[in-house]
Amino acid sequence: MKNIFFLFLLLCSCYISGQTIESLKNQTTWQNFKYDIGSIGGGIGHAFSRPAHWKGKEWLNFAGIATGTAILTLSDDEIDNWTDGIRNDIPNDLLEFGGHYARPEGNYGLSSAVYFTGLFIKNEKLRRTGVLMIASTITGGILQQLSIRILNRARPLTGESANNFDLKFFEKSERYNSFFSGHTVLSFANAYAIGKQFNNPWVKAGIYTVGMIPGFTRIIISKHWFSDVVFGTVMSILIVESIDKYLDSRYEQKYNENNKKVHWDLTFAPGQIGVKLNFN
Repeated sequence: MKNIFFLFLLLCSCYISGQTIESLKNQTTWQNFKYDIGSIGGGIGHAFSRPAHWKGKEWLNFAGIATGTAILTLSDDEIDNWTDGIRNDIPNDLLEFGGHYARPEGNYGLSSAVYFTGLFIKNEKLRRTGVLMIASTITGGILQQLSIRILNRARPLTGESANNFDLKFFEKSERYNSFFSGHTVLSFANAYAIGKQFNNPWVKAGIYTVGMIPGFTRIIISKHWFSDVVFGTVMSILIVESIDKYLDSRYEQKYNENNKKVHWDLTFAPGQIGVKLNFN
């Protein structure tokens, strides 16, 4: 069923790829809907095709992310042990929010609400945001499913080390599907896409904080290691940015121009590697 849905999106994308922004003015709700479905499929295809277009800087960033993740795994066991001491102090409401918000039904319920609100009130900015959310989370979800099926990393709750992998490719196991965090990639992709609506850095930071709650709670309940959550967050940012650039050619409402003051950079220093967010 997932493969059929994905193929449907790509076919829609090809069908209307010749349409321009100018030709879509004063379109009916149904015509806008068809165009947006094509934008979702095109955005997914664009994100998956990007590695074929990477050059030196992009491959360097990828190598940095891979190296940084590997370094973080060295502290995973220690961080998991630390959470044992604070687990009982975390409010149950926060844990429940983190669990329910980032489930597929909660995630796509939110993105669908944003999209259909924009569709029916004829607000292109909301439509684009909904399209960005849906395309980004589908892309992230597919990548996450491939990752857990290939790597089969043990979850913290198994009691095994963070560096324990059961390399039985494409075998489903609830105990060995830790890397990377699906809850994180879904929740933070949504938060990051919504944050593009706003220019105020404090509003953005608040939205990002809410988007990070599911990842934090997954660490607390020993479903994921710290590196699983960090990698899921970074992947969310990369996916949303990639699809957002593609959508610039599809919609009049632009986000990139209004968000040039926000920069995500990899940082390297002796004994340190990480991601830095700058507000200029």
